[in-house]
Amino acid sequence: MQWESTIRQFAEENKISESLAKNITILTEKLESISLENYGEEFIELLGDLPKMAKEGLDDGDDKKLQELIDKVSGLGAEEIKEFLRIYTTFFHLVNSLEQHEISRINRKREFEETPENPRNESILEAVYRMKEAGYTLEQAIEVFENMDIQPTITAHPTEARRRSILTKQHEISEMISSLGKNTYTQEEEKYRRKEVQNQLRLLLMTDEVRAERMSVEDEVENGLFFFSHTIWDVIPTLYNDIRMALETYYGEAGDDIPIVLKYRSWIGSDRDGNPNVTSSVTWKTMVEQRKTALQLYHKKLDHLRRYLSLSYKQTDISDALRASLHDEETANPLSDLYERRYQREPYRRKLTHMMQYIDEQVAVLSKDKDAILKLAQKYTAADFVNDLELIRNSLIENGLKGISEQGRLQDLVVCARTFGFHLTALDIRQHSHLHEQTVEELLQKGKVLKDYAGLSEEEKIEVLVKELENPRPLSPFKSERSEVANKVMSVFEEIRDMLELDPNTFGSYIISMTHGVSDMLEVMLIAKELGLWSLNEGEISTPLDIVPLFETIEDLEASHDLMEQMFEHPLFSKQIKARDNFQEIMLGYSDSNKDGGYWMANWALNKAQYALGMVCRKHNVKFRLFHGRGGTVGRGGGQSNKAIVAMPPVSNNGTIRFTEQGEVISFRYSLPSIAHRHLEQLVHAMVQVTMAQKNKPGYLSDSDYEWDMMQDLASKTMSSYRDLIDDEHFWDWYFKTTPIEHIGKLPIASRPVSRGAAGALTFDSLRAIPWVFAWTQVRYNVPGWYGIGEGLKYIFDKYPDGQQIIKRWFKEWTFFYTVLNNSQREIARTHLATSLIYNDPKDLTFHNRLNDDLEKAFEGITTIAESSSILEHNPVIQNSIKFRNPFTYPLNIVQRELLKRWDNVSTDKEREELTELIFLNINAIAAAMQSTG
Repeated sequence: MQWESTIRQFAEENKISESLAKNITILTEKLESISLENYGEEFIELLGDLPKMAKEGLDDGDDKKLQELIDKVSGLGAEEIKEFLRIYTTFFHLVNSLEQHEISRINRKREFEETPENPRNESILEAVYRMKEAGYTLEQAIEVFENMDIQPTITAHPTEARRRSILTKQHEISEMISSLGKNTYTQEEEKYRRKEVQNQLRLLLMTDEVRAERMSVEDEVENGLFFFSHTIWDVIPTLYNDIRMALETYYGEAGDDIPIVLKYRSWIGSDRDGNPNVTSSVTWKTMVEQRKTALQLYHKKLDHLRRYLSLSYKQTDISDALRASLHDEETANPLSDLYERRYQREPYRRKLTHMMQYIDEQVAVLSKDKDAILKLAQKYTAADFVNDLELIRNSLIENGLKGISEQGRLQDLVVCARTFGFHLTALDIRQHSHLHEQTVEELLQKGKVLKDYAGLSEEEKIEVLVKELENPRPLSPFKSERSEVANKVMSVFEEIRDMLELDPNTFGSYIISMTHGVSDMLEVMLIAKELGLWSLNEGEISTPLDIVPLFETIEDLEASHDLMEQMFEHPLFSKQIKARDNFQEIMLGYSDSNKDGGYWMANWALNKAQYALGMVCRKHNVKFRLFHGRGGTVGRGGGQSNKAIVAMPPVSNNGTIRFTEQGEVISFRYSLPSIAHRHLEQLVHAMVQVTMAQKNKPGYLSDSDYEWDMMQDLASKTMSSYRDLIDDEHFWDWYFKTTPIEHIGKLPIASRPVSRGAAGALTFDSLRAIPWVFAWTQVRYNVPGWYGIGEGLKYIFDKYPDGQQIIKRWFKEWTFFYTVLNNSQREIARTHLATSLIYNDPKDLTFHNRLNDDLEKAFEGITTIAESSSILEHNPVIQNSIKFRNPFTYPLNIVQRELLKRWDNVSTDKEREELTELIFLNINAIAAAMQSTG
């Protein structure tokens, strides 16, 4: 069994844990058996030989072996390449899933080992332990949780290349493999499960890896709801049980009620920026599907609770409030004869059945038109549902059954009801500022105010907008004809009106991408006024809208605090903030800032913006929440969310935070309940940690102008180095030719277009950040995660005599610096320029050599700062995982190089169609191997 022996050899060489290595070996054994059965011994030799040849050629520098490998791949037919890619893609996806199970196993082992005196690292138990050690009383500890507001925001950005059917099968297979060999099954049961693994693998290999067509928004909604209904819904109550148990462990009690610390938001089906497929009707359908999912889950939990609360009138009494409620329900919502007889002596079951009938009614109406849904929605609301649950809970407490009310099915349901309501997750609306400007110009023309609004200066725009906001009359007649752009923008506000009527919790925030000035905010207010969602009466503003600026470019991040100060001091906008309970949310863009200014400058600009925004909000006594638009990869703000929270400047920490979770990040964090639980407990732990920190401390460099200037020099030098690269007149042609960006744009993995420009006009400026990063990852350059650091560090070491000493101290003491540098180490470790080189024209290595030069400088600078001999030395588990994966990834890159060469010479439509499928499979395979798209 040649391939299996190759796997064993590399697993042993790279110190893969015994448990994980065993599971990978089982997987390989089954894949090899299927391959032998279907394709023969020669194919098995190919699977095993290519990684060994690639390692010799690319790691050991054996040029002869590398050329032999390239020649071998070039001689493969399309069908051989297809089967090779399918086997290796399946292998990598399942290894990724098995790694998740290994992480889960290790976390569980650590849970068993923890004690009150030695709580597990980054757990809720440790968070409460730290508060107790710091002298917090129970009331103060609970207050920390009361002030906490964590809002993960699920998005549908195109960073998950796998289909739902593929994901489901992969997780079922990895679950079975992980359960083997643990002495939990008899010999016959073990034999049966091994056969079932092989059968499931056969099914997986015969399932299309790539979708037949691009995903629709409805598909994205369905995918998002899968994680809510299969993982998040069940994990959330566990989080609050952890908080309660931790408080009881250290304080002896947990108080009367654990505050809700976390609620979800979503952009799926509502984010309009650059996605013409998200329409008002799509948003309404999304909201209905979310409501339907929540209501159906409640019905299931109510049924479970009804079986549980079997208390009889003959054995215990009930509260007067519950008795009165049951009396009222006899008229308002009578039970059928069956339930009337069945529960005549069981009051809690009677009450729960009444509630189930209301839920059934709300579900049934969702198949009808909008008017019917809106009309019935007020008959039984989420608030009514929570009140009914509280009624049951209080009745139990009054009659000596507090223990039943504090934990178990009732408490879990109360937590879900208070977290998810009937809306499941609030939908944000995001739209580009330019479309608002076009819409306002049209409205002003219709109102005969002026013709060329777009041509005005910022000051003139503000003057016009304020005047119109203070004028009660509408600008356009009711139901007047609109242009395509104005209709697209204004119909959203009409949809928001319906969302708010259905349930105020359904709508989240209105986010303005590319916010450049105060006028961008006032324009949205004027459009809202036109649609009845904003009004000014006797000097007071009334509106249900939180209007959120999104700062994305380096320039906008640098100016964000000045712009917010202008808003806070503006006579009219300050009233907008007052109308929203003196609260302002501010969103920061990680993807475009990186694409604009490079890795280090983007991170520094974001850190400075957080610091400055925290200062200006506190100066004006404005309650604020920073919303971090983080991507999946390091180059787009990725990495561990809890580490990013702790790395924020203290002045920007106020217990409230939002951040996006997207694509493969969602799949990783929410596929397994144990992983989801660990993710959420780390978030809560981080928020407790930063909330305990002094809020008035600005930041690490706040007292040192010299060190601030040094950091600014470092960031500026990295950005100038990065801009020199991408602004080179020959760069785009090289990037387009060297990476598979042309094909990534055609991958059917999301409803949103890859480019902001017109079809077929792909340029650097129009290309979105996700495919920009995706393409770099495919060819192992990983430029967005490190480029410029080498030149920047060398510059600082040369310019400042004490620069090296200071930066070493930063690395040890400054969480932000440590986190950013270590994230870049991970990207450098995954970079493999020997692989990247094969994509280049050997006659012109200009850009490759530039990248290689900066990488060498980065290696030298980082190892000097970290006082290590190699990159990622501080994390040998990840280091070894990368080394183990590399030999199996290299052949995929060799195949990709070959397919791109064939693409350049394709001559017929049939060849183009067949080659497109192979290239898509290849891109998916490398994405699986790298555990990353964009």
